[in-house]
Amino acid sequence: MSATLVPPSALPAGDAPALAGVSIVLPCHDEEANVVAAVHAASHAGHANALAHEVIVVDDGSGDATRSIALALAAADPAVRVVVHPVNRGYGSALRSGIAAARQPWVLLTDADLQFDLDELAEFLPLAADHDIVVGYRIERRDPRRRVLAARAWNRLVDAVFRIPVRDVDCAFKLIRRELLEDLQLEASGAMISTELIVRCVARGGRLAELGVHHHPRTAGRQSGNAPRVVARAFRELFVLRRRLGHA
Repeated sequence: MSATLVPPSALPAGDAPALAGVSIVLPCHDEEANVVAAVHAASHAGHANALAHEVIVVDDGSGDATRSIALALAAADPAVRVVVHPVNRGYGSALRSGIAAARQPWVLLTDADLQFDLDELAEFLPLAADHDIVVGYRIERRDPRRRVLAARAWNRLVDAVFRIPVRDVDCAFKLIRRELLEDLQLEASGAMISTELIVRCVARGGRLAELGVHHHPRTAGRQSGNAPRVVARAFRELFVLRRRLGHA
């Protein structure tokens, strides 16, 4: 697989045209403390960087008030939509549901944990003119050290298996042209979805660029990425995807 890794210094100068439209997908599981601010941040970024936008909240079987809060936000703003999973199906399933619901020409896949500044979408616009996928990488990851070390090991593993053309495959700041996602047969239900997305999009001929984004500590809610069941699912799905794509 090939890709264009673009340093910020190589970006065109001046203002880039706004996106024709963007669907901002926010997968949520027990994010009642964050979902209001996350939706407002997504709406602001959509208004500022696209001619049309929608915010798609995917409630993945939350056990708290995430769903009711999101539905209230949607009732007050027609640009906000909510997709509900009655039970928790996993991060990958939530992203797949959000992608399936997207209607705009571009899809921004991010998280509702407020660890990214969605206004940085503006930095992606110059690259959107001649790329189909713009993938963020965390300039300085602001997570507990154990999680950072585990992420480094995971990135090395998926790169060794799939030759992933990005340095931070799980960074939750990915802008993808929606036509590249149409009829894409994604299978991962867990964290492996990020790797599968990149592998399958690049295999389709997607032109990829990478750009640094700032990362902030989580201040509310809890992380589940290092939970044993999440890790076990990721490894199972890694080996399934390797077989599907014929990698040795």
